[in-house]
Amino acid sequence: MKTIRILILEDDIRTLSFLTNRISKFEEKSSNFNIALTILSEYTQAEEYINNTQMNFDVVLLDRFCKLGGSFHALDFEKFGVEKIISISSVSRYNEEARKRGVQRVVLKDHSNIEDFADKVVSEIEEIVN
Repeated sequence: MKTIRILILEDDIRTLSFLTNRISKFEEKSSNFNIALTILSEYTQAEEYINNTQMNFDVVLLDRFCKLGGSFHALDFEKFGVEKIISISSVSRYNEEARKRGVQRVVLKDHSNIEDFADKVVSEIEEIVN
């Protein structure tokens, strides 16, 4: 069975809970693959660990701002491939910054409708992995 590796760069625990819930349901629907999640909540982790690893991810969920005041955009986009990245900021300007760096998939995070947001993200994940 294939394992789909997803890197989530997000610091908001509520957002993470909805995303992981929807990703879990997506995994349950499939008999073709398992999902392995890596979740990082500080931009320094992307800089220090992820940019310097040989690990590969099938999908990257990319928020912009983290609680340390830095940017998850410190991620080496080209290393993982912009076609695998889904920008998930709640600030349109930050999603546009990701687009300018080649990211094609954007789901604007809406904290007031977080369930719909999580569903849209999983739809994008499905398109990437299928």
